[in-house]
Amino acid sequence: MQPQELYSKLRSVRNGTVLCQYSMENCEKLTVLINEINELKKEKDAVILAHSYVAPEITFGVADYSGDSYQLSKNAMETPAQTIIFAAVEFMGETAKILNPGKRVLVPGANLGCSLAESITGQQVKKLREQYKEHSFACYINTTAEVKAQCDVCVTSSNVVKIISKIPNDKIVFLPDKLMGENLKTELEKAGVKKELVLHTGTCYVHEQYDPDLVKYFRMQNEGLRIVSHPECHPDVAKQSDFVGSTSQMLDYVSKLPEEAPILLLTECGLSARLQAEFPNRQFIGSCSLCKYMKSNSLENILQTLKEPLKAKEIKLDPLVLNAAKLCIENMFKYGG
Repeated sequence: MQPQELYSKLRSVRNGTVLCQYSMENCEKLTVLINEINELKKEKDAVILAHSYVAPEITFGVADYSGDSYQLSKNAMETPAQTIIFAAVEFMGETAKILNPGKRVLVPGANLGCSLAESITGQQVKKLREQYKEHSFACYINTTAEVKAQCDVCVTSSNVVKIISKIPNDKIVFLPDKLMGENLKTELEKAGVKKELVLHTGTCYVHEQYDPDLVKYFRMQNEGLRIVSHPECHPDVAKQSDFVGSTSQMLDYVSKLPEEAPILLLTECGLSARLQAEFPNRQFIGSCSLCKYMKSNSLENILQTLKEPLKAKEIKLDPLVLNAAKLCIENMFKYGG
């Protein structure tokens, strides 16, 4: 890749953070790392998956696939490469490992956590199952393998309404995102689906910080504004939005908007940067929110992972946990198909 090529892709990114400054000089420095990574991954028979929330130079420079965690795990199943480098967080690497047990999965980030995934453990789910014996347990894909292993079915932000509607049990414990759960209740009511939902207390620290009053102010100040939000946002934010959906659904929605429509995107900065790069003529207003976990992925630690894989975080799962979690995900295919 030449510096001019990277600059052409990223010059329209205007997130206003030090992580997203793409002058020609900066692109010249980045392409040195990008080219070394792209050569090494061929030598090592590796494929690089990048979540839409990571920095744009990863998404546009070295990623073989980019998108949301579920789509990326499916992409991993399609590639013949035996080593998967997943630029994201640990629970996403676990999902890739569950669906690709014979492949090596490495996560390069320096901070592999997630406020949402860490809000509940497998042991806590066990205790909840004792308390709610008549309930089916549905977990968001943003959970650890141990949590998935204790649940009946997994859901994503794009298929949650469809799957919860199809579960034959009317009593459901939904884990772990409380705000997504509240938005789910609203969508089920709209669809005329009656379910008794028990919610947990987890939240995504990035999405919960969007303030409904500030969103209302943006609407008042910008004629024709289209507000696009993630279902992990507060219900009052979702109610004010023109569209609520997963990262992949948001990307698809924005691609179909008229060019003159101003857009307020309420999600992590990585997706905002990706959309600015892919749709340079669109008007994106307001600021976005950074995920410290996703942004701990960098070209430097991806390169280090390729050079010294033994020092990287390799995803290894107990076979009993892996198989139980896989059944949970397979039930998602069953109800979501």
